[in-house]
Amino acid sequence: MIDAAQRICSLLPSATEIVYALGLGDRLVAVTHECDFPSEARSKPHVTSSVVDGAELTAAEIDRAVRENLVEQATIYHLDRELLERLRPDLILTQELCDVCAVGRSEVQDVVAALSFPINVLSLEPATLQEVLDSLVLVGRFTGAMRRAIEARDRLMDRLQRVREAVAGRETVAVLCLEWMDPVFSGGHWVPEMVEVAGGNDVAGEAGKPSREVSWEEIALSKPDVIIAMPCGFGLDRAERELTVVPLPPAWHDLPAVRNGRVYAVDGSSYFNRPGPRLVDGVEILAAILHPDAWSTAPLESFRKVPLGAGRRSSS
Repeated sequence: MIDAAQRICSLLPSATEIVYALGLGDRLVAVTHECDFPSEARSKPHVTSSVVDGAELTAAEIDRAVRENLVEQATIYHLDRELLERLRPDLILTQELCDVCAVGRSEVQDVVAALSFPINVLSLEPATLQEVLDSLVLVGRFTGAMRRAIEARDRLMDRLQRVREAVAGRETVAVLCLEWMDPVFSGGHWVPEMVEVAGGNDVAGEAGKPSREVSWEEIALSKPDVIIAMPCGFGLDRAERELTVVPLPPAWHDLPAVRNGRVYAVDGSSYFNRPGPRLVDGVEILAAILHPDAWSTAPLESFRKVPLGAGRRSSS
């Protein structure tokens, strides 16, 4: 039998969102520096910091800095052991899925081993949309909120079903999801499933598999009808800007999506990158983009059409 954790430390923005979705925000004693939703989370103590500040860097510079730090230090995050010692949480929510997205489990284990008190560590590892939803139930099990967790998961599943029914019978749209622009990465894990639920076919990503680097040659052959920029960790404005400042090859301007003016920027950080409840909002955003005649419900200012021909041409 698992004792319900009374003091929770979240090392994932998505886990923080789950904790609040289960009505447990008052038990949250610490979060990461990236936990910005809901707004109440911003006032919690921060137990992490990043060695890479991407605010003034280009996409290529961020990628290079991340790769270098992962080779040299195996992480791009710092976990504050002294603050954890003072806060004394019962439960830490962490992950192993991605070393770029949050503090890695190995570093968490090292810090936990040095603490003067016992603590449970729950690692959330969802790779599919259903596994993301099931994460709510897993957190509910460790926090004594199982009933609320099941109800919350089921509500989210009902919303997904409503989208499926709304777009059923519509022509499937070929979609390219860009999780990074320089170098180019296609969205993976749950993103292809989100596209499928919304009535599309992801031309570069594979459901349940990590995002991957793709070539412009592959993109040209895939002939996407719609392109959606959802750079990892970026909001809507930065995603739109990436489409206008990243060097793009001549092949970009020949893609059906670009020729037909169906290039969009979305708030990737809020609705696509984090494996939390708001992925369902992301599915609704996709449905509004792909099949606006069938689905019009989406969070306000969650996506934006980028003008035809966006992007500056590269010399190659």
